Amino acid sequence: MENINDTLKRLAGRDDFRKRYEQQRNQTLNHPDVKAFLKSHEDELTSEMIDKSIMKLFEYANLSKECNKCPSLDGCINFMKGYHPKLVIQRGNIDLNYDKCPRKMIDDEKRKNEKLIQSLYVPKDILRASFDTLYQDDTRIDAMQKAAAFVMNYTPGSSQKGIYFYGKFGVGKSYLLGAVANELAEKKVPSMIVYVPELYRELKSSIGDSTLNEKIETIKKVPVLMFDDIGAETMSSWTRDEVLGPILQFRMLESLPTFFSSNFDFHELEHHLAHSQRGEEEKMKARRIMERIRYLAEPVLVEGPNRRK
Repeated sequence: MENINDTLKRLAGRDDFRKRYEQQRNQTLNHPDVKAFLKSHEDELTSEMIDKSIMKLFEYANLSKECNKCPSLDGCINFMKGYHPKLVIQRGNIDLNYDKCPRKMIDDEKRKNEKLIQSLYVPKDILRASFDTLYQDDTRIDAMQKAAAFVMNYTPGSSQKGIYFYGKFGVGKSYLLGAVANELAEKKVPSMIVYVPELYRELKSSIGDSTLNEKIETIKKVPVLMFDDIGAETMSSWTRDEVLGPILQFRMLESLPTFFSSNFDFHELEHHLAHSQRGEEEKMKARRIMERIRYLAEPVLVEGPNRRK
């Protein structure tokens, strides 16, 4: 079998090979990005260094830089998807270093932000919500402005009221919670959205596996907590007095922002909290819960057509 070096020497002696090589070399050295690099380092480079590194320069010339040849991150043409090349001089040679491209950096930041938003039983479209994708109409302008104002003014550790979004089915209350959570994630603020009916079911099943207290403690202490669809759950004295009450009490004492969405206004929610599935009526306990909700959140009516239809 012929040695690879012998093969290269034999090929180099052929006119057609030399002609193609010179053509490729000239194209590479005249590439705008390569020319700019060579000019900026002309005091450090020699002809010999350039000739030795011609394949690195060729590779650099044909790869995508700053995503200029890639339709998307998934469609990245580079050997290392999401990374683009940079020419450097190392140990007397021209070499390539690879850094994250702009699209990769944006994607990584987005994934990092998604990890800041914890959720329990919340649909994916809510978790992808943003103010930009909300329907802009006069019926919801007040709710959107107050949600945006909260995000803009929020500073960790400050005493700031959340918002109690209420209104009919399908007007976008849950979507507003998702938009707030995503905007907070941009500011590196962790939040948690919980769908109340499923949360209570899970906590009830946690009594047997000794994880109940741990789960309640986690929910208590998250920097921004969002109760989605409060009032849709089947009310019991246990969920009201042993779960919701302690969570709200802790957040009230620690001044932790808390959001809610509900089909009920404050008066209707108090009535719901006062009546358990067993037919018990406990108005005083319901009133205590409502005092905490009023302290934690400002009521904001969300109007508009049902967008689920």
